[in-house]
Amino acid sequence: MTTTGRGPDGPLAGVRVVELAGIGPGPFAAMLLADLGADVVRVDRPDASALVLDPAYDLTNRNKRSVRVDLKSEEGAGHVLDLAERADILIEGYRPGVAERLGVGPDACLARNPRLVYGRMTGWGQDGPLADRAGHDVGYIALSGTLSMIGDPDGPPALPANLVGDYAGGSLYLVVGVLAALRHARTPDGTGQVVDAAVVDGSAHLATMIHGMLAAGAWQDRRGSNLLDGGCPFYGCYETSDGRYMAVGPLEQRFYEQFTTLLGIEEETASARDDLGRWPGLRAAVAARFRTRSRAEWTEVFEGTDACVAPVLSLREAPGHPHLAARATYVEHGGLTQPAPAPRFSATPTAVRRPPARPGADTEEVAADWDVPGLRTAEGPVG
Repeated sequence: MTTTGRGPDGPLAGVRVVELAGIGPGPFAAMLLADLGADVVRVDRPDASALVLDPAYDLTNRNKRSVRVDLKSEEGAGHVLDLAERADILIEGYRPGVAERLGVGPDACLARNPRLVYGRMTGWGQDGPLADRAGHDVGYIALSGTLSMIGDPDGPPALPANLVGDYAGGSLYLVVGVLAALRHARTPDGTGQVVDAAVVDGSAHLATMIHGMLAAGAWQDRRGSNLLDGGCPFYGCYETSDGRYMAVGPLEQRFYEQFTTLLGIEEETASARDDLGRWPGLRAAVAARFRTRSRAEWTEVFEGTDACVAPVLSLREAPGHPHLAARATYVEHGGLTQPAPAPRFSATPTAVRRPPARPGADTEEVAADWDVPGLRTAEGPVG
């Protein structure tokens, strides 16, 4: 496993980002920008150390620096505005109107820096009937229709952690949005602007292709009835003799033939692939066959083939897989194994350069680098 240090700067070297501390998709979006080389300064609250997760393990704060600012103090907003004046991007994840009440909303920040990209990350968005309501990932993807597609048809929808909503539908869309807005801001006539990223919008957008298929009659609005949601017996997961699982996905004919041959059921299932009426029997045959061997044994059977079969690995197992190890998909930094920055860049490679930022630990450094001396007295009482 690769151990990274202070390595390459990445394609966003020189871009300055202010992150107003929050939870979920905002910090992850800021981490993505930091991984790409941006100088991300996280503005933590005086009581930030009271968070449940030890800051040393909060990997969404890697490659960042942290300062403490008491936004409820008389001088707090001024310190953030000083940072915003020197930044290219600002990210906040408050409910609509909170940043304005704190004196660090878009109008105040853009008045100080007309080319600032002001990224707003929420679940429901900045407007609409639900904009002011509390919520979490599961509710956002439920309302967008995305959650309804995941899970067994005879049970409740399955929860995909907070990956589909917060991170895919939220963080990734915020990053795309602020980088597109930054591109515009840097044109000769460009200006700053507000980027309204909502998890409901992003998670709905993730299903764009599915909506087209639904309109064309190629997708059923009931999970477990379609090619890609578990309805197809050769696209899913099967239990092995040791209680583990193999993921199966040989959709194309040539891959399917190799799959059934290696599984040892080619004679009885050769014509079942295109006969939906025989799919229940095919599923039963595949399931029964997988239960005859362990996951390790089946992994060896399919290793090096185009049968489109892979073992389902746990989070602890994944870093040790030979392919992921060869690509350094996981790296070790400061004693913590973690996913490496992605994607890869040939001319401007990225790296894990710094451990997770500890609240307020970089105040002196940022005050000097960003020429904001007032930060040195900005912390207020620490709880």
